[in-house]
Amino acid sequence: MSKRDYYEVLGVARGAPEAEIKQAYRRLAMKFHPDRNTGDTSAESKFKEAKEAYEVLSDAQKRTAYDQFGHAGVEAGAAAGARGGGFNPGDAFGDIFGDMFGDIFGGGRRGGHGQRVYRGADLRYEMELDLEQAVFGDTITVRIPTLMRCDICDGSGAKKGSKPQTCPTCGGHGQVRMQQGFFSLQQSCPRCHGSGSIISDPCSKCHGQGRMEDRRNLSVKVPAGVDSGDRIRLAGEGEAGPLGGPAGDLYVEIAVRPHALFTREGADLLCEVPVSFMTAVLGGELEVPTLDGRVVLKIPPETQAGKTLRLRNRGVKPVRGGAVGDLLCRIEVETPVNLSREQKELLKKLDTSLRADGSKHLPRQRSWLEGVKEFFERAQS
Repeated sequence: MSKRDYYEVLGVARGAPEAEIKQAYRRLAMKFHPDRNTGDTSAESKFKEAKEAYEVLSDAQKRTAYDQFGHAGVEAGAAAGARGGGFNPGDAFGDIFGDMFGDIFGGGRRGGHGQRVYRGADLRYEMELDLEQAVFGDTITVRIPTLMRCDICDGSGAKKGSKPQTCPTCGGHGQVRMQQGFFSLQQSCPRCHGSGSIISDPCSKCHGQGRMEDRRNLSVKVPAGVDSGDRIRLAGEGEAGPLGGPAGDLYVEIAVRPHALFTREGADLLCEVPVSFMTAVLGGELEVPTLDGRVVLKIPPETQAGKTLRLRNRGVKPVRGGAVGDLLCRIEVETPVNLSREQKELLKKLDTSLRADGSKHLPRQRSWLEGVKEFFERAQS
């Protein structure tokens, strides 16, 4: 029985690139695999046909021979392959899922010498800042404990002048397959532990690991306006990858220390300002601190304790943009202490004078007393 054209079997054009051929084979293999079509001899036959077509068209040398001479050009090689053990559907199915899962989950990429290369781990570092550093920005040098690439073997793990060799157990794949009927199980190679290579002559400094524990100084530029909980990502400053793999990232997490005078709320700064009794009553001016110098705060007459006065644009410019915040000054009226007898007499005279005019000078007290009176009247009724 004459064989169908391999391009026709896979449903691709003769000039189709390798990626398109591989994609077509995956689609057919998933559709006709015997595990998904138990007892269907027609599906098994189509699966074998697709596998044979893919084995030829995915090999550059075989494909050239096939394009020139047709099936006759690859018949000898196909016959040799048949004598080598015959059809194993588990192998083909495992190869499909191995490629797919490798693409999805990032199971390492191939580096030089057939070894698998893995990305290094990300690191987290908590950086404490003063409020001034967070508001205006700063450049800070930190010392990070990490795994660094060995400077002798350049991360390969092999002695200088040598190189890792392809693992003979897994053939450089990093995995071995166990076959049980139509089911196949893949696991990391017990000899190379998934790297795909072995080091017969390891580096004397890192003992074949390609990495060494060390501490390094790193300059971190803190942008102006950061706040507690913000993170700064430094790409490639994490742990070096094993066997020469790329480094991970470093995430610097910001924690702002409590300040003696200010509390931050978003873009605004809050500050408690104690004022004297007379200043609160008569009004006045008071110098208050800001993060970039002193300013004069005007206290209106008859200012009550707890009132908040706002100084525009004396807060923080957020790191992600937006308007500069304000400085909110919360007034705390301070009760005089350590009074002399004369001072106490003067205050008593003032109190007598205020009470003589009724309660118009103390509206909050009058309102409170009226509320107390109503409460007791309701309680007695």
